[in-house]
Amino acid sequence: AVVSTQSTGSGCKKGDVCVWDPATGKQKGKVLGGHKKYVGTLAWQPLHCATDNGCYLASGSKDNTIKVWEVTRGLCTVTLSSHTQGVTAIRWSGDDLIYSASQDRTIKVWRPKDGVLCRTLQGHAHWVNTMALSTDYAIRIGSWDPSLQGRGNPSTGDALSVYKKYGGSGEEHMVSGSDDFTLFLWCPTKSNKPICRMTGHQQLINQVMFSPDSRRVASASFDKSVKVWDGRTGKYISTLRGHVKAVYQISWSADNKMLVSGSSDSTVKVWCMRTFSLLQDLPGHSDEVYTVDWSPCGSRVVSGGKDKVLKIWRS
Repeated sequence: AVVSTQSTGSGCKKGDVCVWDPATGKQKGKVLGGHKKYVGTLAWQPLHCATDNGCYLASGSKDNTIKVWEVTRGLCTVTLSSHTQGVTAIRWSGDDLIYSASQDRTIKVWRPKDGVLCRTLQGHAHWVNTMALSTDYAIRIGSWDPSLQGRGNPSTGDALSVYKKYGGSGEEHMVSGSDDFTLFLWCPTKSNKPICRMTGHQQLINQVMFSPDSRRVASASFDKSVKVWDGRTGKYISTLRGHVKAVYQISWSADNKMLVSGSSDSTVKVWCMRTFSLLQDLPGHSDEVYTVDWSPCGSRVVSGGKDKVLKIWRS
């Protein structure tokens, strides 16, 4: 599932995409059907890129394609097809481009308005599992300015100023993680060559994530560790050890000072990113923790897992 300012999108094994009202839990509009296999990844168009032409959502599928939907009318505006294996992750960038990662070991850069394939990024030796953008935090908060501690008016103008203030003024970087145990740092709008190949993990990469200020990257792996890297150069900084099984997901605090991780060992851990040490252990789940997230305002952490429980923690 993926959330925009006023809607939540979800994909399923049947290949359908549904849009929901998070306030009421009711479905909005019709089911968006068209994929031939399951939908595993979704991305909304960033709010600052939106126009009066509608609200757009991209979906990536095991059928090797990405579809762009105009949600209000329930129409597929373009199908992006060049991958030769299933699409594992997509990101809609602050530059209004779509990045897609695939089991075919490539990342492709698309122009969603007309479906043009801009470039293909190659280098990984196995499936590309995950991607993150240096602008993810700025895109996520939309028109909400954390410094004002208030809800902004969800307009394109407000979102653009917030985007520029929180990371959208420089070049957008992207980091990718793979089953080949490596990460690559890219500047996809400028080149199809990576800035840096980042090595050190001993097993596959589950998730990568830029800090809100984009200065650091964290990566979670099946090797039971979280590694921290320089977000501009890709240089290795530190390893966070403490989990006794695979680390599935991570999330940064809004002030960049802490990181939370969820693991197969059923624990949630909070790390100090100044000393790279364990700050707090959050036990309570009775089975594997599949997902963690830190609220954009920094006051809450949520975790969910195999025990079918969502826990909300105060920071």
